[in-house]
Amino acid sequence: MNPSEQFVEHGMSEQNLKRTSCATVLTLAYQSLGIVYGDLSTSPLYVYKTTFSGKLRLKENDEEIFGVLSFIFWTFTLTALFKYVFIVMSADDSGEGGTFALYSLLCRHARLSILPNQQATDEKLSAYTTQDSKDTWLSSHLKLFFEKHQRFQKGLLIFVLLGTCMTIGDGVITPAISVFSAVSGVQVKIKELHDNYVVIISCVILVVLFSIQHHGTHRVAFMFAPVVAAWLLCISGIGIYNIFHWNRQIYRALSPFYMLKFLKATGIEGWMSLGGIVLSITGVEAMYAALGHFSALSIKVAFTCLVYPCLIFAYMGEAAFLSKHHHATQDSFYKAIPETVFWPVFIVATFAAIVGSQAVISATFSIVSQCCALNCFPPVKIVHTSSRIYGQIYVPEVNWILMCLCLAVTIGLRDIDMMGHAYGLAITTVMFVTTCLMTLVMVIVWKQGMIKAILFLALFGSIELLYISASIYKVPEGGWIPLVLSFIFMSIMFIWNYGTMKKHEFDVENKVSMSKILSLGPCLGMVRVPGIGIIFSNLASGVPAIFGHFVTNLPAFHQVLVFVCVKSVQVPCVSDNERLVISRIGPKEYRMFCCIVRYGYKDLQQENYNFENKLVSAIIQFVEIEESDPAPTPEELCIDGGNLNMEHFAFSPHTLNNSCYIEKSFPFSRVKKNDIDHLQESPYKDESVQILRAKESGVTYILGHSYAEAKKSSSLLKKFAINVVYAFLSQNCRDPDVFLNVAHTSLLEVGMVYHV
Repeated sequence: MNPSEQFVEHGMSEQNLKRTSCATVLTLAYQSLGIVYGDLSTSPLYVYKTTFSGKLRLKENDEEIFGVLSFIFWTFTLTALFKYVFIVMSADDSGEGGTFALYSLLCRHARLSILPNQQATDEKLSAYTTQDSKDTWLSSHLKLFFEKHQRFQKGLLIFVLLGTCMTIGDGVITPAISVFSAVSGVQVKIKELHDNYVVIISCVILVVLFSIQHHGTHRVAFMFAPVVAAWLLCISGIGIYNIFHWNRQIYRALSPFYMLKFLKATGIEGWMSLGGIVLSITGVEAMYAALGHFSALSIKVAFTCLVYPCLIFAYMGEAAFLSKHHHATQDSFYKAIPETVFWPVFIVATFAAIVGSQAVISATFSIVSQCCALNCFPPVKIVHTSSRIYGQIYVPEVNWILMCLCLAVTIGLRDIDMMGHAYGLAITTVMFVTTCLMTLVMVIVWKQGMIKAILFLALFGSIELLYISASIYKVPEGGWIPLVLSFIFMSIMFIWNYGTMKKHEFDVENKVSMSKILSLGPCLGMVRVPGIGIIFSNLASGVPAIFGHFVTNLPAFHQVLVFVCVKSVQVPCVSDNERLVISRIGPKEYRMFCCIVRYGYKDLQQENYNFENKLVSAIIQFVEIEESDPAPTPEELCIDGGNLNMEHFAFSPHTLNNSCYIEKSFPFSRVKKNDIDHLQESPYKDESVQILRAKESGVTYILGHSYAEAKKSSSLLKKFAINVVYAFLSQNCRDPDVFLNVAHTSLLEVGMVYHV
């Protein structure tokens, strides 16, 4: 396998990045144009229009246009180039980016994890890497502060969810404003075209855009990258032409002195216009969130070598045109295009606007996937669209919800200015959340000193707060849209997380004793029937209450019992050879085992292999290793409430495939009598043969459905949240049997109600 194939096969981590060829980096940089930079590159369509949509007007001395360009240049340079490309992109979590990647780093280093069933063995995962450097005074005190104050851990989670929900809101607004602003440009040449036709054309384009998402990022990238490349070259060429044709002195606006003159001369009108200027950096957060689709180096190369200079030339050229055409602020982009190339550029602009929506759509898919893994969103169907490049996914339910919301915004607002006001508040909030999290990462993870952290927070935080203050003023004029969307998504995430944690607390508090159940066997007429019973549990240790409820109502269970817990750990990915962890519950004669299936927050929770056969293989190998290891005594093995110390026993499908004794000699999908007889020659024949015979008798999956109900003394708000919202989400989410490919004929569901 060549380095290029290794790169895409194993993901975009820094370890693999060192082995990549220059050609691979350039190829990924080219692909990133269509996925990562589509949104950022289409900002010139509406930045100047939105900036001058209020009372701000151009005057003869050109101080306003020079000031606006100066703000655009320094905002773009400081925020997009220095903050995101040079600093934030370095804070990847094993190649993954985004708000949850920063939060994951903090959780591992400061033990802020909100995930249940976390165990010490999880920290031994190969992906569970932490900085080896010694804690500084500031980092140790911050860790101690979060450990002592649980409410601040919850507050940090809510803060992260705010940024996440604003990013999802960005995914709603971006396609609407990009496509609508591009299509509305036709009215510059066809003035009699009614606005209704522009809306209809925009809606048709949006429907087509969302309809092709199932083809995957890899295919879409190769279709979209040439469009963005052509678009960037077009607008940069037009920008250079306008600079030389209209105002060659426009370069003077790059001096920060003009920002001060602008604010002094325009006052409150200039401050309010900042809500439009900030649209020049739309897409920078999507650039970071889409890091897992490519690599940090490829994204940096594409930005510094092509995207950044092209966009700077485009903004300078449009400003040069406006300095001589003060009346053209509302259609400046299209009016600045030379007459001879208008229609070709218009066509490219329309396609570029479609591509511009792809970045935030891909980022939204990644964010929802991470939220599901961290118990902050109901499990949904997640499809891996590339067999070669890890992390490229498609979420059907989210895709169609985004489409409906985009259509609603386009049809309901019909105004680029109002869309821009909504857009500005969403992106500035997300950027401020990233700045705060990045400051904590610098202190806790990178062990940087207080001065560097404060300088980073003061510089970039003050810039973003300035733009947030201007965007908040626009809340009545469209800024309410991201606030409403964020409130809805935050409510769903918080209620789901709250209900899931309460469910886990109920399971922990109501564990059942296996000895007690077996002692009641004669009274209940309990029997062990042939076969293997696989019980899905929310507990990584112990016997769940759902099993006690099952056997007391149906006093019979299988000869071999396996309690399966599917859980997420605070790492991006778990390698195949660390996926399964097997342990024993109770004495050997119980023939009860626990299997923990571990996933990272970027893993696709869907097993393509035969989980049933792999599980039986792992249990048999566990039994043989347990028998062959004379060191541990039965008392030493049965610890932690009857569970085996799992530190020494972690097996996986990858490891089992190398064992000809188990996997190759005995294909469990067709266990034959002579196979079992052959196994009897083994010194570990007794329990292994019993497990194989049980497998031959059949496997039954028992899935517990715990229904949450609010206590009668609860408030109306809590009753609505639990009895209505959480119940609806629980009934419509995906259960573990779906992604483990359990046949419905082998599934038995047991219901149980618990009160919170």
